[in-house]
Amino acid sequence: MSSTQIVRRFVKPLVFVGALAPAGWLVYNAFWGDLGVNPVETITNHTGIWCLRFIVATLAISPLRWLTGFNPLSLFRRPLGLFAFFYGTLHFMTYFVLDHSLMFDGVWEDVVKRPYITAGFTAFVLMIPLALTSTTGWIRRLGGRNWNLLHRLVYVTGLAATLHYFWKVKLDTTYPIYYASGVALLLALRAWKAAAKARAVAPAGRARVAPQA
Repeated sequence: MSSTQIVRRFVKPLVFVGALAPAGWLVYNAFWGDLGVNPVETITNHTGIWCLRFIVATLAISPLRWLTGFNPLSLFRRPLGLFAFFYGTLHFMTYFVLDHSLMFDGVWEDVVKRPYITAGFTAFVLMIPLALTSTTGWIRRLGGRNWNLLHRLVYVTGLAATLHYFWKVKLDTTYPIYYASGVALLLALRAWKAAAKARAVAPAGRARVAPQA
C-alpha cells in the first residue's frame, strides 16, 4: 500500500474526526449548560479561533510539503480549508443571529464603523468563493491557472483574519502576534519559493533565445 493510499484510508478520517472535535466540544458544553457566564461570547471566540487555526493549517500544507518532500500532505489542503470555512460560518452566524438577531443593517453598520469587524467580515467573504470552488469540477470549469489565481485569496484571508483577531483583543496581543507571525512566515516561504523558481526559469529562457545575426 502506497503512502498516498495510507493517508487516504487511515489518516484523513482521523483528521476529519479531530477537526470536528471543537464543534463537538461546543455541543457537549451547550447541552450541559457549561459555556460560562456569557455563552454567546464563548461560542464566538471558540469558533473564531478555530477558524483562524484552520486557515493557518491550510497555509502550512504547501511549505511543509516542499520542506519534507511528502507529497500526500496536499490531500489535506482542501479539507482543512473547508473546515476553516465551516468554523468561520459558525463564527459569523453566531454574531449575525445571536448578536444582531438576523438584522443585517446592524452588521453593516459594524462593518463600516468598527475596523476589527471590517477585517473579520472581509476574511469571511473571501472564504466563500474559495469554499464554493473547492471541488474538482470547479477546477475543470475554471482551468488550473484561473483556479490557482482565485485561490490565492486565501493569502488575503489569512492576513485579514489575523488582523481581525489582533484588533479585537486590544489588550493582551500575545496570541494574535503568534498567529500573525505564523501567517507572515508561511507567506514569506511562498514568496521565497516563487522567487527561486523565477531565478531558475530565467537562465533557461535566455538560453533559448537565438543569437542575433
